[in-house]
Amino acid sequence: MSVIKGSFFKIRLSVVLLMLMSLSASAQFLGQPQVEKSEEEEEVPADSLGRRSPQGTVDGFMSAISAGRYKNAIAYFDLGGTYEASNDEATELVKSLVLMLDQGGSIFPNAWISDQDQGNLEDGLKKQIDKVGYVSVNNKNINLLLERKKDTEGNYIWLFSSETLLKIASEKENFKEPVINKLLPNFLLKNRRFGFSLGQWLAMGVIVALVYFCAVYLSKGLVFFVKKIWKKSKHESFLGIVDAFSLPLRLYLAIVLYLKVSKYLGISVVVRQQFSFVSVIVFWAAVLLLLWRIADFVAGFMERKMSLKGNLAAVSAIIFFRRAFYVSIIIIGVIMAIGALGFDITNWIAALGIGGIAIALGAQKTVENFVGSVTLVLDRPIRVGDFCKVAETMGTVEQIGMRSTKIRTLDRTIVTIPNGEFSSLKIENYTQRDMFWFHPVLSMRYETTPDQMRYLLVEIRKLLYAHPKVDPDPARIRFTGFGPDYLPLEIFAYVRTPDYNGYLEVKEDLLLRIMDIVEESGTGFAFPSQTIYMAKDEGVSSEKTEAIHAKVKEWREKEQMEIPNFTPEAIEALKGTITYPPEGSTQKNNG
Repeated sequence: MSVIKGSFFKIRLSVVLLMLMSLSASAQFLGQPQVEKSEEEEEVPADSLGRRSPQGTVDGFMSAISAGRYKNAIAYFDLGGTYEASNDEATELVKSLVLMLDQGGSIFPNAWISDQDQGNLEDGLKKQIDKVGYVSVNNKNINLLLERKKDTEGNYIWLFSSETLLKIASEKENFKEPVINKLLPNFLLKNRRFGFSLGQWLAMGVIVALVYFCAVYLSKGLVFFVKKIWKKSKHESFLGIVDAFSLPLRLYLAIVLYLKVSKYLGISVVVRQQFSFVSVIVFWAAVLLLLWRIADFVAGFMERKMSLKGNLAAVSAIIFFRRAFYVSIIIIGVIMAIGALGFDITNWIAALGIGGIAIALGAQKTVENFVGSVTLVLDRPIRVGDFCKVAETMGTVEQIGMRSTKIRTLDRTIVTIPNGEFSSLKIENYTQRDMFWFHPVLSMRYETTPDQMRYLLVEIRKLLYAHPKVDPDPARIRFTGFGPDYLPLEIFAYVRTPDYNGYLEVKEDLLLRIMDIVEESGTGFAFPSQTIYMAKDEGVSSEKTEAIHAKVKEWREKEQMEIPNFTPEAIEALKGTITYPPEGSTQKNNG
């Protein structure tokens, strides 16, 4: 049956998806003739230099300067605005910009630069402006801005703005030959491999090795310093946190040192730009690795703590959450790495969303049970060993798992309830009860006189107040009406014991003492049927009735009848005056 139900579910899901797809296609088909393309949406011919998007402009400019074609790089400058220059001046400006970028500037990684024709509309800049990098001059930054302009054919292209070129021209005299050109011999600078000088490749390798070596010892020194000055770091909990930071800190320091040293030495911006994705990937790896190590430490610490307490359900939840967190970190890391390589991650995120919906539909009950188990762990309405009643099931909780909870019933059978259903049911936990409710209704014979009823009310109140196992607040007995064949006396009190067997012992003692009081009053309990009086029936005891009448009369005369309530002094005087266990009890003798 489960297979058939699963098949029907899949069929229904497929039909719904097909209907949605057909409706979407129909809407598009019907809507096409009614929508006119705006000027922005009209098909634009490709630009031979790839300047339709900010990313295309940056890529084209970097390709031109990496090949030494500075005159070709002029095509990426806006020379028709505020800044005007001849071709020779513009060529020198290109060289100055490259020099500035090599020594104190940076071009953003491709993943951070928009590849859309409209540019980045959410960067806080004007609609036609995009920031793609910066250069540092005299402790101030000059932003490298691209501006969207129309070419000779009236189509939009992105160019380095006149404002940017003007600022660069004003500062070009402040830069000299890069340090690396002074350190390396000419044959290494002139000999080129894969578009870059051999000296640049060699310097990059040496820098990476040195900065990582320095980062290793700097991170170790920082961790050692923290452990020395922070006394709490010697404890297991703090030591784990400090160790969790060591490797991510090492990677972060390596990135910072690499960027600082490469700019100081004047490593070509082209080389740095080509490998900028590595810096982005390493940075995200450091962040995600830090989250991974902290999560691993916290989860391990909590798992050990819950294991010592015997809370197996919490241990299971911690393990599940830890694994889910690890999977999330891996997925985020892969997406970030793909984005750093320049791929559009929007489709990947959309695919993950669709995949998540599909998984949620297919594993709906599993997710429901998991959420139910988390609710049981966090809210803790029951624990293993508790005696409880769940819906119509009563018994002792034996196991709280990730999917279901097992209860041992009074018939010694095992009932398994899915946690998704369990968390939504009414749960009555008897183990957490602090006192037991003592609530019998005494059915007295209709021959009972009013004075006998008064006697019963007073003496049973005395019993409740005096008994050491009965909570005096509230402890009451009331004559509540006239039954069809009896006179009801309703008792309402709490027995101070959390154990059910102990409650039964006290209840038994109270009932026996109540029977003694009823016997002394001269009346008796009513039968749930009509009373037929026979000639030989002696009826109620006249001697005891007269004695009770006399006792109640004495209470009246001395104004000592504790009706409708006992005075606080009388209650205080009665507390604990009854011997419990009663006289003759083996428990009393053993005590």
